Amino acid sequence: MSTSLQGKKILVITSNTGIERDELLKPLETLRSYGATLVHGSIKGGTTQTFQQDTEKDRTVESDGKLAVYHGADFDALVIPGGTVNADTLRQDSDAQRLINEFVKAGKTVAAICHGPWALIDAGVIEGKTLTSYVSVRTDLVNAKAAAWVDAEVKQCGANGWTLITSRTPKDLPAFNEAIAKALQAA
Repeated sequence: MSTSLQGKKILVITSNTGIERDELLKPLETLRSYGATLVHGSIKGGTTQTFQQDTEKDRTVESDGKLAVYHGADFDALVIPGGTVNADTLRQDSDAQRLINEFVKAGKTVAAICHGPWALIDAGVIEGKTLTSYVSVRTDLVNAKAAAWVDAEVKQCGANGWTLITSRTPKDLPAFNEAIAKALQAA
């Protein structure tokens, strides 16, 4: 893919633990390789703990700062990695919820993978959307009045003035990253 994201700035938000390793690191690496500037914000700032398959501790990753210091107006897109603990923590964090709503209200791209869409439910932004996620999140999304849940490696939905990109699992990361890059090139 011949992609240039020069001048694009992307915020990746996480808790400080329970993050699915590849769902954090692969978007950071891939989108940086296309020339985008990526910022990793975590709830507390500092060190974040990644996991493999939600159960095995993997590496720690330094975030660039606390979620509280970031604002949607400063970025072109928001990425929400999965991991059960990560997503469940983000859905309860006021700064994560504020950021999601800032991106949506500004008509920007929001991308969430695996359990990441849980945070979108609590932000109250998925009504009328068609999306995908890790299969166990399906019922929560449908009950939260998402228009439809589909079993696809990536689903992009542009309804209601903003772009939502979702994927199911780490195996879908190539399609997920490509969809984010294409959405930002089109913006």
